[in-house]
Amino acid sequence: MEEIHTDDAPAAIGPYSQGIKDGGKIYVSGQGPVDPETSEVVSDDIQEQTERTLENVEAVLNAAGSGLENIVKATVFVTDMADYDAVNEVYAEYMSDPFPARSAVEVADLPIDIGVEIEVIASA
Repeated sequence: MEEIHTDDAPAAIGPYSQGIKDGGKIYVSGQGPVDPETSEVVSDDIQEQTERTLENVEAVLNAAGSGLENIVKATVFVTDMADYDAVNEVYAEYMSDPFPARSAVEVADLPIDIGVEIEVIASA
């Protein structure tokens, strides 16, 4: 098992790794719309939040020698299911066919005041 870390994604805000590489798979912890340089949430706009979130996911995957095209499973957490279509619109711009398996879940709250968080599993 190998820890994945990059300064191109936000630092972990708890006792966890940005990602772990194990057995040919990369497990990326939930990423949110935080600018890694400023540690600030990028916007209140859910589409801008989704873009930054996926850029953070991509940064962790790149640090592990992989990329978005190698995602096999994604989990999307949203604090308001009314944002689902807007999140999907951006998500579709970043993912390629064949699209990863995916779950989308509405949650009451996230660790910081954001509208979306995404975790993924990818091939190494």
